[in-house]
Amino acid sequence: MKRLIEYPLRLFLFMSTMPVSLKAKIVLQLLVWVPLLSTVYAIFTLWGRFISLTDLVILLVGYTLCALGITVGYHRMLTHKGFEAPDWIRAFFLICGSMAFQGPALNWAATHIQHHANSDDDMDPHSPVKSFFHAHIGWILDDFRPDLQRYAGPLLKDKLVVFISNTFLLWAFLGLLIPFLIGYALGGLSGGGYALLWGGAVRMFLNHHVTWAVNSVCHTYGDREFVTTDQSRNNLLIGLLAMGEGWHNNHHAFPRSANHGMHWWQIDPSAYIIGTLEKLGIIHKVVRIAPERLAIRRISADVSEERDVLPGLHLSGVVMERGTAMAAAATTVAEVVSHAAAQQPPL
Repeated sequence: MKRLIEYPLRLFLFMSTMPVSLKAKIVLQLLVWVPLLSTVYAIFTLWGRFISLTDLVILLVGYTLCALGITVGYHRMLTHKGFEAPDWIRAFFLICGSMAFQGPALNWAATHIQHHANSDDDMDPHSPVKSFFHAHIGWILDDFRPDLQRYAGPLLKDKLVVFISNTFLLWAFLGLLIPFLIGYALGGLSGGGYALLWGGAVRMFLNHHVTWAVNSVCHTYGDREFVTTDQSRNNLLIGLLAMGEGWHNNHHAFPRSANHGMHWWQIDPSAYIIGTLEKLGIIHKVVRIAPERLAIRRISADVSEERDVLPGLHLSGVVMERGTAMAAAATTVAEVVSHAAAQQPPL
C-alpha cells in the first residue's frame, strides 16, 4: 500500500534522490507546491479582476519584511554576526525571517554555515555542482537536516535564538494569519481570502524562490570580482530581488561583512537598513571590509577569511586543510589569468 501511494507521488513531484520518510516528503512537497499552485491560481484570478490595492500592499509589505527577516536577521545578523543588536531588534528580524517559511533560525544558520565550510564540494548542502535543480530546490526535497552542534554550536547558547527557533511554527502561522485578518477587516471573508492568497501563498512563493536562486543562480551565472575557493557569482537581478544577497561572490570572499554590495552601484537594501540602524545608534559593531583588504582578495584567495563565518565556531582541520589546497589552486588560476590579460594587446 505504501508503494502504491509513494510511486505516483514521486512521479508527480519529481522528488528527492535521498531516502526520506513519507511523512517528511508530504510536508516538504506541500511547502513547495502549495505556494506555487496558489501563485498560478492567483494569476488566473487576474482574468477579469485586477489585484486590489489592499492585496498588492499586503503582498509587497509582507515580501519585504520576510525578505529582510532572512537577509538582515537570519543571515547577516545571526549566521555571520555582521553586527550586534539589542534583543528587541534581534527578535523582530528573526520573527520576520520565521514568517518566510524557510525553517527555524538555527536550522537555517547551520545549513548556511555548512555551505560556507564546504562550498561547492560534496559536503555542500546545495551546490549546483550536483545539479542546478539540486541547488535550487532538490536539496530541500531530500529533507536535508544540518548538524546544529557542529555548525551552529555557539548559537545554541543564545536563549532568544533558541526560543524563536523552537516556536518557529507559531511565527510561520502568524505570517499567514496576519494578512488574512487585515483582508478580513477591510473586505470581509472574501477580502481575507484574497489577502491570504496574495500576502500569504504568493508572498511565500516569491520569498522561497528568490532565496533559493541565491544558491542556484549565484553559483552558476554572473561575474566574479574576488578570488574564492568556490564558484560563487555576483548577479545583478538576484541582487535586486534578494535585498542585496545576489552579490554572492562578494559575500563568499568576506562572509562576515554586513555589506554585500562593495560598490555604490551594487544595490544592497539590507546594508542600507543596517547602516540606518547604526546611524540611529540602535545597532553597533557593524563589520565592514577595508579597501586594502578588498584589493588583496581580487588577486588571491584566503581560506581563513572564507571560513571565518561565525565567531566562536571552530571548523575541523580537514575542512581547513581542504580549503587551503583549494585556495592555493584558485590563487594560481587567478595569477595565470591576470598575467595572460596583461600580455593581451589592446583592441
